[in-house]
Amino acid sequence: MKIQYFFPLILILLSAYMQRSKSQTSEIESLTVIKCEDFKLTGDGENKQWSGADWVEMLALKSADKAFTTRFKIMYSATGIYVFGECQDGQISTDYTTDQGDIWKGDVFEVFLQTDPENPLYFEYEINPLGTELAILVPNNKGDFFGWSPWHYEGDRRVQKAVKIHGGKPASGEKIDAWTVEIFFPYTLFKALKNVPPISGTIWKANFCRIDHDGGSSSMWAWKKINKSFHEYQKYGTLVFQ
Repeated sequence: MKIQYFFPLILILLSAYMQRSKSQTSEIESLTVIKCEDFKLTGDGENKQWSGADWVEMLALKSADKAFTTRFKIMYSATGIYVFGECQDGQISTDYTTDQGDIWKGDVFEVFLQTDPENPLYFEYEINPLGTELAILVPNNKGDFFGWSPWHYEGDRRVQKAVKIHGGKPASGEKIDAWTVEIFFPYTLFKALKNVPPISGTIWKANFCRIDHDGGSSSMWAWKKINKSFHEYQKYGTLVFQ
């Protein structure tokens, strides 16, 4: 091979290898959680603190008629964890208005936080477009799991949340364009769990999920792909605190 053709060929092969390596790395890439100052929740994500956090798209796992875009942001402060979720939607398909019930049978946005990657114990939080919530701690013994409600879930131990409906009203069956939610998880709620509060370099495991029931059948999204259940904690992604 002539020398003038050899080096361009090497460059092409090297570029292809680097692109392949980059693609593989992105599949297992961890999510960096930036630090922020505390702020009041409004549900619309318009506080300037959110401008520093990147959007993370969620993967459509199971779609009925239409795969709506779903994405989230996450940050942390000196007092807790902030999550902002955005869910494109066509209709509010839930009538659950009582907290701590089976609200996943209607539309929900879900957050799973495992503060100790070595311990199959994690916090699950669900919220629907009507502002109804489910907050539980889940011990998971190789797929045998059950949720426990927080004790004294009040005052500075209670999750703060704000929901905003876009293109409609906050009512069951209402036609809408989307709904967004801001959630604040105080560290006081996680008392006695390991790696709380997180500091720079702390690693948690997590997943972010959504269920939608438009059209009478369920559609599901998740940050990290699961097979059958959002409780497959072995597949959760990695959060690295900045």
